[in-house]
Amino acid sequence: MPPEGELRYRSPPPTDSTTTIDDEEGWVWAQIKAEARRDAESEPALASYLYSTILSHSSLERSLSFHLGNKLCSSTLLSTLLYDLFLNTFTSDPGLRVAAVADLRAARARDPACVSFSHCLLNYKGFLACQAHRVAHKLWNQSRRQLALALHSRISDVFAVDIHPAAKIGKGILFDHATGVVIGETAVIGNNVSILHHVTLGGTGKACGDRHPKIGDGVLIGAGATILGNVKIGEGAKIGAGSVVLIDVPPRTTAVGNPARLVGGKEKPAKHEECPGESMDHTSFISDWSDYII
Repeated sequence: MPPEGELRYRSPPPTDSTTTIDDEEGWVWAQIKAEARRDAESEPALASYLYSTILSHSSLERSLSFHLGNKLCSSTLLSTLLYDLFLNTFTSDPGLRVAAVADLRAARARDPACVSFSHCLLNYKGFLACQAHRVAHKLWNQSRRQLALALHSRISDVFAVDIHPAAKIGKGILFDHATGVVIGETAVIGNNVSILHHVTLGGTGKACGDRHPKIGDGVLIGAGATILGNVKIGEGAKIGAGSVVLIDVPPRTTAVGNPARLVGGKEKPAKHEECPGESMDHTSFISDWSDYII
């Protein structure tokens, strides 16, 4: 079910094998349009903006393409060119639309500051940077690398999020706040991962080849964490804020500190059952980790 307080014009589609792309996308898009109508009525100063970005469009991909084109354009990289680029890419690849819907749902479910789907679509630079990156990644794989790099540069300039267009990112991603996130060329991020601001997934120096972290499904990476090198962060692991990770982290464990250490110790680390990338639980390990008292 949608989060409490969400507009409920009809029930969401079931999330099982019978759910189609059109069902899921159509439900979220209808939610967004209902929210935009409500907001336009309650705040007339935003009515024109909401009409041009959401209400005048017939689909999520058209609205998102229009919004990204206006956000990322410059005096020499025109919004009309970017709109066509984004729309053609989103329209031709259903997987990108599935990922965008999953990312919208992730923000709505995991971030208590996200008041609506439309709020995420319009204002969450982490969401917008991720969708623009997906297009840049598609261009990179099509050997249109100069255009991919130009788009990457604009994403970094506008959103303060630096993701190399070759980096691979799954769906259900939350870049919470997103400022200062840096993700290197050979990094891989799984599904249902949550990453806070000022996180670096980088290399260790001048090494070539496969040199960036691999982040498993359901991982939570706290603010300011740095993960360097071709290391693997196991499925459902948790990386504490400010940690520096240089070696593999086993699945379902928590690593904290500089240099990072496993809660419970290397030989028998404590394991958790929940998926931290979805629960967003940053602090439950502290009682087992230290005698920190105020």
